[in-house]
Amino acid sequence: MIIVVGSINLDLIANVGRLPGPGETVPGSQFATAPGGKGANQALAARRAGARVCMVGAVGKDAFAGEALALLDEAGVDLSSVKKAETATGTALILVGGDGENMIAVVPGANGLVAEGDLAGSPITRGDHLLLQHEIPVETVAAALGAARKAGAVSVLNTAPFVASAAPLLPRADYVVANETEFDLYADALGLEAGERKQRMRAFVARTGGALIVTLGGDGVLAVTPDDEFSVPALPITPVDTVGAGDTFCGYLAAGLDAGLGLADALRRAAAAGSLACLKPGAQPAIPLAAEVDTALAGVSA
Repeated sequence: MIIVVGSINLDLIANVGRLPGPGETVPGSQFATAPGGKGANQALAARRAGARVCMVGAVGKDAFAGEALALLDEAGVDLSSVKKAETATGTALILVGGDGENMIAVVPGANGLVAEGDLAGSPITRGDHLLLQHEIPVETVAAALGAARKAGAVSVLNTAPFVASAAPLLPRADYVVANETEFDLYADALGLEAGERKQRMRAFVARTGGALIVTLGGDGVLAVTPDDEFSVPALPITPVDTVGAGDTFCGYLAAGLDAGLGLADALRRAAAAGSLACLKPGAQPAIPLAAEVDTALAGVSA
């Protein structure tokens, strides 16, 4: 079982010819809504990868809540531990320019009320995989990591978005997943000696004893563990929209580990899934099914 403790949003997406400057109004060409939130995205990715998934989080008692949960519900994610809070569902307000660049404002809403007590609705047991991010209160992430360690579960902490106060939590996770910018920021926050990125990754692993995975976009993935280090390439693609690619990677990684794959094989599968997620617009709608990932990997190895 994979237990995802994290954020649930509804994304409000407007396409514009170019992004506005301060105080400027620009015309838009289209508008759409889509389920989002890093926690929900990763839960859906893990489920589409074939894992049993339980989502722990919060939505508001508003019209956005049902739409924010729709794809998770449709996929068969266990939503019994998603509470209804007396506030608005979390939202992300996204402007996408004609050149593909974007501006995003996130309003946490109910995500800011996800608390330690919410973990009781889905007890963590030995052998479970716990998947976390930084779009809920840091105190709740800390409590979840402690619960996983006490239960003998495996914890996977995605360090997005960067939150300086969360730096002390990284050594408590069994697997840390960061993009290259996030890792550099956390390395500074943790006082790792300056140097080449792989050297700093080795220093982090030597200090913590956990596994560190750094995603590099189109350049693939670097991984360092106490016993090994290796890289995994991304699929050769021409991206349409990179939103949600990192979340797809994390969900598929957790699913691979939960299925008993070795880290190298789980990373290859996750990297392929993250690449495929870049071929369609949006976050959750672009997350590939397991069969699509299998086909892509078979094509690479052929």
